[in-house]
Amino acid sequence: MRRRSCFVFLFCGIFLPRILGFPQANTSIDCDSLLPNYQTEPQTSAPPYLIAVSFDNFEPGNEIQVTLEALKDVGFKGFNLQAREIEGDVPVGTFKITDPNTKGLECHNVTNSAVSHTNSDVKQKVTTTWIAPRDVRDLQFIATVVQDLEKFWVGIQSKTLTPTHSESVNGTGKSKRKVCFECIC
Repeated sequence: MRRRSCFVFLFCGIFLPRILGFPQANTSIDCDSLLPNYQTEPQTSAPPYLIAVSFDNFEPGNEIQVTLEALKDVGFKGFNLQAREIEGDVPVGTFKITDPNTKGLECHNVTNSAVSHTNSDVKQKVTTTWIAPRDVRDLQFIATVVQDLEKFWVGIQSKTLTPTHSESVNGTGKSKRKVCFECIC
């Protein structure tokens, strides 16, 4: 009887999580390729997720709110989100971690240069804050999103953000304009 109990315990601990679709450990996603650490191929269909940003333009030091969200009720268990210059292959800028479902990652020896999940609970939306660096060109946020062990999408992109490199933008990313009127009546 004792041997049977041990077998049931081992079966439940090893095989049941995989059968039910729960990862045995947190999924990690490579900083460069954005591929998860398991052998399934990425989906080629349109992703049921989007990346929304709070501003189209930025200056060094600006904080941009970035939201990754499900378009339908499918949710997601894991993700890796980075900012990359157009045609670039390394993360730029850093993230300020503000959502308890997120954690910063170190890519290319830069702390918080990417953001990922803290657990495999199903999420509908996560929000984080990205801090713009100096000397970058047009960029996009790019993500891998893991729905479950069988489905994930690589290379989900936000709209393009453009550096303004002028004094017409204040620290919030919003334009500041001075208007002078002279009326001769």
